[in-house]
Amino acid sequence: MAKDVPTSRRAVLLAIFIAFGFLFGYDMGVISGCLIMPDFIRRFGQETDGQYYLSSSRQSIIVSLLSAGGAIAQAFTSDRLGRRGSILFWSAIFTVGVAIQTGTTYSLVQLVIGRYIAGLGLLYPCTTEKTAPKAIRGTILVIYQVQIISGIFLSYLFELGSHTINNSASWRIPIGLQMVWGIILLSGMFFLPESPRHLLGTGRGDEARKVIAELNGVSEDNPLVIEIVEELDFAIRAENEGGKATWLECFSTRNALWRRTINGMMLQFIQQLNGQNFYFAGTLPALYFIETWGRRKSLLLGASGQSVCALIVAVVGHTTLASTGTPTSALTARNRAGGDVVIAFAVLQVFIYGTTWGPTPWVYLGESFPLRVRPKSIALGSATNWFWNFMLSFFSPRIVDQIGPMIMLVFFGMLVFGYIYVYFAIPETKGLTLEEVDELYRSGISPWRSVGWRPSEKHYHHEAHEKRASEFVENT
Repeated sequence: MAKDVPTSRRAVLLAIFIAFGFLFGYDMGVISGCLIMPDFIRRFGQETDGQYYLSSSRQSIIVSLLSAGGAIAQAFTSDRLGRRGSILFWSAIFTVGVAIQTGTTYSLVQLVIGRYIAGLGLLYPCTTEKTAPKAIRGTILVIYQVQIISGIFLSYLFELGSHTINNSASWRIPIGLQMVWGIILLSGMFFLPESPRHLLGTGRGDEARKVIAELNGVSEDNPLVIEIVEELDFAIRAENEGGKATWLECFSTRNALWRRTINGMMLQFIQQLNGQNFYFAGTLPALYFIETWGRRKSLLLGASGQSVCALIVAVVGHTTLASTGTPTSALTARNRAGGDVVIAFAVLQVFIYGTTWGPTPWVYLGESFPLRVRPKSIALGSATNWFWNFMLSFFSPRIVDQIGPMIMLVFFGMLVFGYIYVYFAIPETKGLTLEEVDELYRSGISPWRSVGWRPSEKHYHHEAHEKRASEFVENT
């Protein structure tokens, strides 16, 4: 059979470039730094007795409005403009939103409107699973999470250099630099191909074959190209039966689509409420673990480890930490020891999250749906993520003001729920093609028995492909 792993570096570069999580990470990092800059506080904060400050409510609205944009709108343009055209359009929207923020003087309304518009343009990795080979698809999708952390880190470096400026440049420079990243993505897409699945779905077969051959580093008459085209054609015809897909179809019983959509949304929901957006984290080992452990094991181990850490942070923090505002000189040995324990387990929880729950829900979301409903189902999952990101960003400062470290008990409960949900509802999809995931759900196998599952037969004319591959070898 034709080899499944491509030899073209362009396939990997394309998938990495499309999963441009750097924008989201940079924005989240840069806005957190702006909140403590004197000029920013003076312009957008409140004044009491000659002192300017940003109340928890204003901080909440400034930070959270980026996530209120959501991802639903991108599903409409993805169908109409294609994946490449959709990325071009929303990159331009993001750049406009950043320009509105940068041009703000004293208007809090203009600032938050700019962040809302920029949030509309932030991309989710919906195209990566179509361009990456299954052998490395999980790893490529993990890079989305790595890019988020890279963006956060770089934003901190820029703000480290700009925070000493005694005027609006202290925050305008790091915020305005987002236009550079948006323009890089915008310009780069002119040199990258459209998704082969979208090309075939819109009747552009010759272009699709050319793209597939180029991404796999082979000629257009290679058996691998012919096999991929036939598989995709077969899947597209099957998926398009019955007319244009609707949002309601994402929850239909056909091929267990309702289960897949609910699973995708639930994983995003649990990811946001497991305590790590409280810290913002990510890590490179996930690039290895996502393909070695698989999806289920990563989520189960992650929920177990994080729940222990969250419980320790909550209990130790509540019983040993000094109250807010206590002078350093007044801290007792018990306070300091408790602080060390809290920091240690918070860092450990950050690490566990970065290798498991940070990237894995995005991987699962990207490889669970047939082409017919993929844009809409992925948009629902992404919108769930963004909605709960908004809710957490908006309400967590208020909750912390009331209960302090005990907020970690909320996250502990969510992690316990997440473990139970994954065990009984999430099947293993590691190593399966997008078409084989269809058969997995149709088979009705219990999720806890799905590890090691393989399709009953090779999809789409296996014998014909084997014969064609043999003839190609003989002729060349």
